[in-house]
Amino acid sequence: MMRFLRYPALVLVLASLVYLVPAWAQAARELQVYVVDVEGGGATLYVAPSGETLLIDTGNGDAAAPRDAGRIMEAVHAAGVRQIDHLVITHYHGDHIGGLSELAGRIPIKQFIDHGPNVQPEGSGAKFLPRYAELYARAQHVVAKPGDRIAMTGLDIRVVASAGQVIKDALPGGGRPNGYCAGGTRIADDPTENGQSVALSIVLGRFRVAHLGDLTWNGEYDLMCPAAKLPPVDLFVVSHHAQQRPEAMSNSTALVHGLRPRVAIANNGIESAIAPSTISF
Repeated sequence: MMRFLRYPALVLVLASLVYLVPAWAQAARELQVYVVDVEGGGATLYVAPSGETLLIDTGNGDAAAPRDAGRIMEAVHAAGVRQIDHLVITHYHGDHIGGLSELAGRIPIKQFIDHGPNVQPEGSGAKFLPRYAELYARAQHVVAKPGDRIAMTGLDIRVVASAGQVIKDALPGGGRPNGYCAGGTRIADDPTENGQSVALSIVLGRFRVAHLGDLTWNGEYDLMCPAAKLPPVDLFVVSHHAQQRPEAMSNSTALVHGLRPRVAIANNGIESAIAPSTISF
């Protein structure tokens, strides 16, 4: 069973739970997915059937850090877990790494996963990196490479993009030509941290999630064109604040329609609205 819980809010849910839980999943224990409203940043907690935990991003920093860490901890307490086994920092922008120091003071974190060196020294997350280095020096630290796996019992979690590179071979169920690539092409490389994002495929049985951080246009194109390396998914945790169109550099037609998600959740916060044209099916 896959259980989606509002902590404290989900911006968009496009299907009811009854349709998300097919018969083949009824006998399995739950995969719990907590999409945490960190007001325009990123934070999602996955709790495997084994009880192991994966947190992707930690919300905003500075004055917002206590709020966002508190909201993540509400999800932690609701899940009944006592530590974060794997923390993925998708990229070094303040709305993804900023809450880390506050959060680390509230719960043990066993393993830190990121894309490697920062490429945007003047970016909003750069000031948080010295503290980040202190934290991962006392734990396990992994620089993710495309094709790597994150070991969680019962789940197949694969890194599909990291540091501007993507997997070479299609995942199981992928590899088919993507008709939505027609007319599309790569554009100028994204020099920001967004394009460096650690992007994940998370699978429980036949239930598939795409969680790509703030991956931008060229990474999406390389994953999905001319053949889709990612198969269709049940859940798409929408990238990059649900921004769309080439100037926003994310959520291309080739990606969104190529993934054919049954449910899309945009974790964008009440104060950071989603454009009406975003993620239309």
